[in-house]
Amino acid sequence: MGQAVWTGSISFGLVNIPVKLYPATEPKDVRFHLYDRRTGKRVHYERVTRDIESAAFEPEPPDDLTPPEDRYEPQTARDLEPSAFAATPAARPVEREDMVRGFALPSGDLVTVTDDELVSIAPERSRTIEIEEFVDLADIDPVFYEKSYHIGPVRGMGAEKPYALLLRAMQGAGMVGIGRFVLRTKPHVVAIRPLKDVLALETLFFADEVRSPAELTSGVSNLAVSDREVKTARQLITAMATEWIPEKHADVYREELLELLRSKPAAAPAQTTETPSETPVGDLMAALRASVEAAKRKGARKKTAGSKRAG
Repeated sequence: MGQAVWTGSISFGLVNIPVKLYPATEPKDVRFHLYDRRTGKRVHYERVTRDIESAAFEPEPPDDLTPPEDRYEPQTARDLEPSAFAATPAARPVEREDMVRGFALPSGDLVTVTDDELVSIAPERSRTIEIEEFVDLADIDPVFYEKSYHIGPVRGMGAEKPYALLLRAMQGAGMVGIGRFVLRTKPHVVAIRPLKDVLALETLFFADEVRSPAELTSGVSNLAVSDREVKTARQLITAMATEWIPEKHADVYREELLELLRSKPAAAPAQTTETPSETPVGDLMAALRASVEAAKRKGARKKTAGSKRAG
């Protein structure tokens, strides 16, 4: 089991159950890093602006304390010389403190918002998931499911018995509990449902986040389908019906990709520049003495040569 992402409690009626929330899924996509084949170095992405881009809103005037050489006057494509388009547009790094969040309204206007403004309306962190109602699981279309979690009782707090009580009661009723809570900084509506030995929590999309498929099926309900055709189709479904076994449906592409990666030879490691090893003190002193003697002999030869030229 991975690390808990939330600790709090589930409340239904007067029963309060201390619990922890654990991710129920673990994506195993094979992800690659990008490298420069010319240098063998990792490719990184930076926060930059380019001179060729037009400003989306009127920038703030530079601070009077900003040195003139550090001030940045944004340019538009119209202001640039034609020759500038032949080369790669200059990029200017953007410091984190200079970044501002912007949002395009349906009208096309751009508005900006500060971190303080977002903090002022941020929902408070939840400590309790209060079950507001119970509904039939079949009434929830799977399209509303967003992300799955497992709920475990907090050990050492007497949570095991009320946890088992809620699990078995929900299993017997065939119902799921609907509630709300804030995970990290985002509010969620959730469905708590019973599995075989554990309670699961599904974060749900809000109603206005689920698209209506009506436009995709317009006219389908008016098509004539005979009873014989329906009966034959149901017979085919019955013939293909089987038990759901998740292990049968492995990610074949991922396995082939991993097999490919395992079969390839490792890239040659970069040649590290050898740093000169430290010379022991004794050897260093010997080298210094030898250097001094060599300098003396060289000086003596120059003196002798000078005397001969003077004679």
